[in-house]
Amino acid sequence: MPVLFLIVVVDLIGFGIIIPLLPFYAEYFQASPAQVGLLMAIYSAAQFISAPFWGRLSDRIGRRPVLLGTIFAAALSYVWLGLADTLPMLFAARAVGGLMAGNISTAFAYAADVTTKENRAKGMGMIGAAFSIGFILGPAIGGILAGSDPTNADYRTPSFAAAGLSAVAFLLGLVILKESLSAEARAKIAGQTRVARMKALGDALRTPGIGILLVLSFLATFVFAGLESTFAMWSRRQFGWGPEQNGYLFAFIGVLAAMVQGGLIGRLATKFGVERLILGGALGLTIGLAWIPFVGSVPELVAAMTIAALGFSVTTPALNTAISVRGESDVQGGLMGVTRSATTLSRMTGPAMAGAAFGFIGLHTPYYAGAVIMLIVAVIAFRTLLAKPQSP
Repeated sequence: MPVLFLIVVVDLIGFGIIIPLLPFYAEYFQASPAQVGLLMAIYSAAQFISAPFWGRLSDRIGRRPVLLGTIFAAALSYVWLGLADTLPMLFAARAVGGLMAGNISTAFAYAADVTTKENRAKGMGMIGAAFSIGFILGPAIGGILAGSDPTNADYRTPSFAAAGLSAVAFLLGLVILKESLSAEARAKIAGQTRVARMKALGDALRTPGIGILLVLSFLATFVFAGLESTFAMWSRRQFGWGPEQNGYLFAFIGVLAAMVQGGLIGRLATKFGVERLILGGALGLTIGLAWIPFVGSVPELVAAMTIAALGFSVTTPALNTAISVRGESDVQGGLMGVTRSATTLSRMTGPAMAGAAFGFIGLHTPYYAGAVIMLIVAVIAFRTLLAKPQSP
């Protein structure tokens, strides 16, 4: 786990560098808010198509080669992003990067391989913490490299820096990462027919509780992805912020998320159960989103974003843990791939719909709608998860 953690952190710092830049990069090419939403969505749309394939492939040939191949391809996509000189080229670079983005579902499957059901929450929390650290350092680095002026920002240097970090992650994996899926497990999976593998995965998906958990994962990520994709445009119009200010705020949110997912989630899951964490996280995200349209100062904005981010940081690993412990070991890759597909589908539709709502209805609309959706998630979690016996 420590080796995987290090590799994922380095790779996600590169990914995080790009986050505060993309809306400004798109608007530099005269993109509308709806087009910005689509740009944020296309990466996840491509990832939605490829994630199940990468998950199944990692079940057959191992986690290590899939992780290495996808990280290397990510580096190339960042180079292309830095060379973009038109809006269609920007879209194309992000689409290719999304198609090759198999490293996240594979990393979750790797974590499932090397943990037991009893400490699965801790393992998933470590991967979540890697995300958080990537979103601590990445946005801050990207914001500093791009600058604070949204009309005169440097977009090439952050993209090339992201490519360099992915290359470092690739080299680390090549040298020190060991395979987590045993030869016996791979042989067992390889000996199955495709129909048998799909039947095993289908049986896992029909396990009581998994379907509703996938729905909740979709909705929570749908809402938060809408927030991420529109916040830079919102903060520019409300506070005159550029990439640097947004980078600092996203970095602060990453610190909070890392504290929760890296240090607290395992203990919280043991004490309260993952079902209660799902409910509590949904309520936190509801409150944070509902507050954002009413903030009148930067401290208020930071407080609202803090509550929203903490809610999402608790909900995500809790949902992943709840899904993982319901699946057998020989379908973990496929199950995590399907789970990732649900969340990447939400990262496709969430930004697209949030961008359209932002542009055609009003800049506060994504946050009002998101709060309503998360309140529905909280009700569903309470009625379907907490009404049943708690999982161990």
